[in-house]
Amino acid sequence: MPILNRAAEMQDEVAGWRRHLHQTPELNFDVFKTAAFVTDKLKAFGCDDVVTGLGKTGVVGIIRGRLGEGTSIGLRADMDALPLNEITGKPYASTIPGKMHACGHDGHTAMLLGAAKYLAETRNFAGSVAVIFQPAEEGGGGGNEMVKDGMMERFGISKVFGMHNMPGLPVGQFAIKAGPIMAATAEFTITVKGRGGHAAMPHGTIDPIVITSQLVGALQTIASRSTDPVEAVVVSVTKFHAGDAYNVIPESAEIAGTVRTLKGEVARKAEQRVRAICEGVGAAFGATIEVDYNANYPVTFNHPEETVFASDVAADVAGEAHVHRAIQPVMGGEDFSYMLEARPGAFIFIGNGDTAGLHNPAYDFNDEVIPHGMSYWVKLAETALAA
Repeated sequence: MPILNRAAEMQDEVAGWRRHLHQTPELNFDVFKTAAFVTDKLKAFGCDDVVTGLGKTGVVGIIRGRLGEGTSIGLRADMDALPLNEITGKPYASTIPGKMHACGHDGHTAMLLGAAKYLAETRNFAGSVAVIFQPAEEGGGGGNEMVKDGMMERFGISKVFGMHNMPGLPVGQFAIKAGPIMAATAEFTITVKGRGGHAAMPHGTIDPIVITSQLVGALQTIASRSTDPVEAVVVSVTKFHAGDAYNVIPESAEIAGTVRTLKGEVARKAEQRVRAICEGVGAAFGATIEVDYNANYPVTFNHPEETVFASDVAADVAGEAHVHRAIQPVMGGEDFSYMLEARPGAFIFIGNGDTAGLHNPAYDFNDEVIPHGMSYWVKLAETALAA
């Protein structure tokens, strides 16, 4: 099955939805206008049930097939934007300062809405499809909140599937792998407390800036000297705050950043090393070092059987040559991981073409992707729920 004719016909309509959402981005769980837009569309399509307020502001639409009873599968899209100022200059650019859809969640939502409209019209399957629109993927853990709200049990979801656009991958292509496909994430804040004083008399101080600078380099040894070279771990210090004057050595300094891993044991070892390095450096310099370490999203783990299934569906849509079945894992995090912990399923990437990268203020979702994404969702639902 190549691209659905109906999906191609709907491209302009769905792109219009996408651009509307792009102009009105919302953050985290505060996706009230977006959720209302999704809810109105699902009701207009004739979904059998539309449930709001799951995982705080999530929306689920239920579409029952006309070919009899069967199981239920979940198809998920994310709705939230990022706290960035858009620089695309597009006529449909964000109208809200400091907020933009820089990760393509507007496109994800629009494609799943398009698929929902098609599936509600045709209902060429047995059982039911749950179209899941999730808030707070960008750090809020909305996927976890929807799972904790009992979504899987409430709608009898037996398997769940997700999709994300990938800049650099050509439009019309898909990429996937079994096992870990995206990283577990953790965030740390490290506060170094020394003794401040005059910049001309450093010998009377315990300089937290010098100590913290040592920490920045020492933390990189977690990857280079504490972890098996064939394992994946990324430690990035992304914040460094200290001091307010040219001639004052401050009392304290603070750094913060993230740790990304693909295995639980590596994640645990990384945390141990962060704490041990801080303890050792603090003792060496006579400073007090406090570590606030928080594990966030778990590894996004694709189940083997469902990965093969999703890959085959993508090949039916795009052709085998355009499906990359064993890509390298991506070290970004993704809270679809919680849904994959609750039910078997798979997460796939769809090509966004030669565009700016994700989380970049010049990024824009490529509307040429829409028919490919819609066709994938429809084919997946109809195949998984064949009578």
